[in-house]
Amino acid sequence: MAELIVKDLDKSFDQHQVLKGISFSVKSGDFLSLLGPSGCGKTTILRIICGLETADAGEVLVDGKDVTKVRPEKRDIGLVFQNYALFPSMNVAKNVGYGLKMHKVPKEEIDRRVSEALELVKLGGYENRRVKQLSGGEQQRVALARALVTKPRILLLDEPLSALDRKVRAEMQYEIRNIQRQVGITTVFVTHDQEEALTMSDQIILLNQGHIEQQGDPYTIYSQPATEFASDFLGKANLLTGTLTEADGKWFVAGEKFRIPVNHCGGKEGDTVKAAVRGEYFEFCAQGDEGANPFHLEKKIFTGLSWKLIGALGEQPVDISALGMLADGLDEGADLFVRIRADNVVYYNN
Repeated sequence: MAELIVKDLDKSFDQHQVLKGISFSVKSGDFLSLLGPSGCGKTTILRIICGLETADAGEVLVDGKDVTKVRPEKRDIGLVFQNYALFPSMNVAKNVGYGLKMHKVPKEEIDRRVSEALELVKLGGYENRRVKQLSGGEQQRVALARALVTKPRILLLDEPLSALDRKVRAEMQYEIRNIQRQVGITTVFVTHDQEEALTMSDQIILLNQGHIEQQGDPYTIYSQPATEFASDFLGKANLLTGTLTEADGKWFVAGEKFRIPVNHCGGKEGDTVKAAVRGEYFEFCAQGDEGANPFHLEKKIFTGLSWKLIGALGEQPVDISALGMLADGLDEGADLFVRIRADNVVYYNN
């Protein structure tokens, strides 16, 4: 286990700056996800950490030691590539033990550590299998075993689940997190999948166009998105444009035919703001209830776990998520009422 610190990373390719002063730290034994859309700089950060890419400026420190100019093989960092990078001509054991062989570890020790690594990823007895005989999930486990067999201080994972189908992907999310906790290794995981990051991480860093948009634990970063981009990328919140108003010591965002409560966090009365409200935070109520706002239901879409209710809050479009038992009896075209608690709303100044 080791603490990882990244300080002020800058990186450009030709005239395009892909990293702009990136700084963060990962506590020893923590699981950090770098999340963001394609091209935001996630993989470039990972490649700089492991030494496959050189930063224009900045430092990478492992347990306080600057490894920025240390060769990749000397950094004691394990890496699982997106495409696994397994050798098809080798069997499973030789793939897993390749790094140990390059470090001239004795054969007896290689065999023992390879067997331990395969047991860890639940592939005990697969030593003589050919890579081409393995499923995608099994190949991913082999790649993970190869990264762990050298007992690195830090593990880097570059979208290792992106090629798997949904069911296997969900299983491997659990397996990777379970193994990471069991081994206790400091881990940085790159993904563009919001659910994956929320499910697996101790901390999430949301990246956008080469800079950090927000960092925090999964619950905070989801429930309190710091920017419009964060609210839209993580779960796609409804953005409602209105005016910041105060009445009887309480604050609201008010628009045409709606008024929703907010916790005041800046701005003055009369400011035009955008309020972010996630679809699952709405609750149905009666017209006379406190905080009731009119909602016109235009369309219902069944998604399996819930219903997606498309309509308008006042005059502005919103999507509401509701469990089946709450939405089964609702008819398209119905005029309803919903409300939301101030704790479930954030707003941004335009």
